[in-house]
Amino acid sequence: MATIAQRLMGNPVFSQVYERAWRPLFTRGFSLGGTQTVDYDRALRSYLARDGDRFVLDVACGPGNYSDDAARGLRGDGRYIGVDFSSAMLAQARRDHRGDRISYVRGDAHALPFADDSFHTVLCLAALYLIPDPLPVLDEMARVTAPGGEVIVFTTVRASIAAVPGADLLAGVSGLRVFGRREILDRLDAAGMTHVEQTVTGIGQYVHARKPDSRP
Repeated sequence: MATIAQRLMGNPVFSQVYERAWRPLFTRGFSLGGTQTVDYDRALRSYLARDGDRFVLDVACGPGNYSDDAARGLRGDGRYIGVDFSSAMLAQARRDHRGDRISYVRGDAHALPFADDSFHTVLCLAALYLIPDPLPVLDEMARVTAPGGEVIVFTTVRASIAAVPGADLLAGVSGLRVFGRREILDRLDAAGMTHVEQTVTGIGQYVHARKPDSRP
């Protein structure tokens, strides 16, 4: 049976308000009323918009929240591809975020429809906690990352969950996964990623990892 979160993500009406209202409010809540997550998100968007000839994959891209930022600095053959399982989210993304370097693909994050070593940057931002059986998604993200490329994840973390009364119950009812402090880090380590770094902001975590460069 689909969780509340999964049903919402597939709802065309919800996809229209998700980017402009729900997601910004929800993301701010990760800082428990502070601004750390918003500040980090602003810095991340700037980082994604840097100039470069690279391929960017946005896993569970939703309505394209980061597509404009990630595509802005692309040069040469660079391209942004957003993949999502929800047709409603992808339809909203195509309406609101268009560009010669932007494409969207419907697909399952557990079996990404791309070859090994295809992307220089692979993102999953504010989405992994909504995906059933999410840890294998990290394996897929690592698989499609090119040697020397990077994986960037923003998701939940249990580090400060005790500060939010009833959070575990809400997570269970909604289907939202709250990850252990090292769950994401250990999985990326096991997938062969290196330089795995974690920044915790309230009940959220940003994780950045690199795939070893196979060149001599």
